Amino acid sequence: MKTIFRTMIVAGLAVLAISCGNNEKKAQQTATSVAEEVVPTVSVAQVAMREVPQMSTYTSTVQAYVKNNIAPQSGNRIKSIKVDVGDFVTKGQILAEMDQIQLQQVEMQMKNNEIEYNRLKGLYEVGGLSKSDLDAIELAYNVSKTQYENLLENSVLRSPINGVVTARNYDVGDMFAMAAPLFTVEQIAPVKLLVGISESDYSKVKKGDKVEIVAEALPGQTFEGKIQKIYPTIDPATRTFTVEVVVNNQKRELRPGMFARVTVTFGVNNSVVIPDVAVVKQQGSGERFVYILNEDGTVNYKKVLLGRRMGAEYEVLEGVEDGAKVVTGGQIRLKDGIKVTVSE
Repeated sequence: MKTIFRTMIVAGLAVLAISCGNNEKKAQQTATSVAEEVVPTVSVAQVAMREVPQMSTYTSTVQAYVKNNIAPQSGNRIKSIKVDVGDFVTKGQILAEMDQIQLQQVEMQMKNNEIEYNRLKGLYEVGGLSKSDLDAIELAYNVSKTQYENLLENSVLRSPINGVVTARNYDVGDMFAMAAPLFTVEQIAPVKLLVGISESDYSKVKKGDKVEIVAEALPGQTFEGKIQKIYPTIDPATRTFTVEVVVNNQKRELRPGMFARVTVTFGVNNSVVIPDVAVVKQQGSGERFVYILNEDGTVNYKKVLLGRRMGAEYEVLEGVEDGAKVVTGGQIRLKDGIKVTVSE
């Protein structure tokens, strides 16, 4: 009986020893597995410094380079109209003719005054007329002559510029009133855009600088313009100053009223450029970070100051050195100082 009891005790101890051995082996395997799992695999890219054009894009509206309202100086009936809205006109081209009854009346008066002046001038030269009487008729002649020249100029309305007719407010036979011009003619080759630029860039902008313009109404097309005028004051409400950009627009594709984006280049910076996938945004703030790979295989979490975005890249103003290796994939499992494995 004692022998059987001893045998059972020995068997139980053996089973317990085997069980403990197995548990210890499993624990070691689990620890090894965990150790292997905490070394994340990441992809990296080596960054470099290069020239980065400094650009800013602004919104604006295309305007006619010159806009003229065409109208006679006094009320008169419209005799004929030669053009309509949308017609392209050249400088000096006749747009309309006004009724000439008043012109003819003034012309007759001018001629009568001229005849009388010449007659009295002869009398004055032989002493038959005083100087004051001669001056009076000379004044009357000059007034009628000036009136005639003004009416003559306004009896035929001509375009003062090359442009397009954008408004016509009267019909043939209407009596012209001063409330609205007869025509509006706008010069659209070239056109201009007024752009509000931040006051911090005031010293960077120069007359003659080239800019790029794109219009939403003309997708896929880019137009080149130049800064022609820089306004000398800053708007205290917007903290911007105005520049006038001129575009040749020889094909007349840009039209007044079109919405456009104007890109201005302020020079070139030598900056480190990193892939956009390397940038990590900290939740709850606008700060940006990247993971930098060290020589010992660890990574550091570094705050960066970003400049321009260029497609799939960012300019870095602060935080990353030339030649550094930044993590571009696998950041979700990383923390500062952790060791990583770099994928091939």
